[in-house]
Amino acid sequence: MSGIVFFATERRDAVVEFYREHLDAEIWLSQTDCTVLDRGGFRFGFCSRESAETCGILTFVEDSREGVDAVYGRLGAHAEGEPTEVERYGIYRFFANDPEGRTVEVQRFL
Repeated sequence: MSGIVFFATERRDAVVEFYREHLDAEIWLSQTDCTVLDRGGFRFGFCSRESAETCGILTFVEDSREGVDAVYGRLGAHAEGEPTEVERYGIYRFFANDPEGRTVEVQRFL
């Protein structure tokens, strides 16, 4: 069993390119007005619509702190701050924003 999370987008090409370039996501399925991406079994899609859905957080889980740091290095100016350890949740993480302002979290469980 698997699943897909879909988001409406006004800028499908730019958003898809962002996740492919910065998070190494691959196109799993491309349809007339929707593109579904896959990153390590996490599937998420963007469908062209008149307004963008930007609520929620897309969280990507890395296997190591070095993995978090590597993604942070690729995201550059999109990142909201450097990776930090959050004792309360036992994670090492940082946040970023995609081209439409969706929150992206990259983390590692400690």
